[in-house]
Amino acid sequence: QVQLVQSGGRLVQAGGSLRLSCAASGLTFSSYAMGWFRQAPGKGREFVAAIAWSGDTTHYGDFVKGRFTISRDNARSVLYLEMNSLKPEDTAVYYCAADRLPYGLGSPSTGFASWGQGTQVTVSS
Repeated sequence: QVQLVQSGGRLVQAGGSLRLSCAASGLTFSSYAMGWFRQAPGKGREFVAAIAWSGDTTHYGDFVKGRFTISRDNARSVLYLEMNSLKPEDTAVYYCAADRLPYGLGSPSTGFASWGQGTQVTVSS
């Protein structure tokens, strides 16, 4: 059974930085594309970033504009999202996700099938 355990969300001031982590178990982490999504109050789920199983390819939502970086440590089975220059509109619950099938490249259309519990990121103005 796939388990994705998230950490790192907290309250931060606008312009600040945060790093979210997602520790994976129950799958061969290094074989699966991974992604981050977010959901703000009253809004639908939004694609943030994805990374290929190999780590060679990444995709980002248009709103990221170079502020966020997705990365993975396959030796530790951990996915990261480094967020800089945070804005109040980045306030949301952030979720990590694992692809349904191995060896995917990771993209907004990836069939992510396993999800973390979510972690709250709040950016104050």
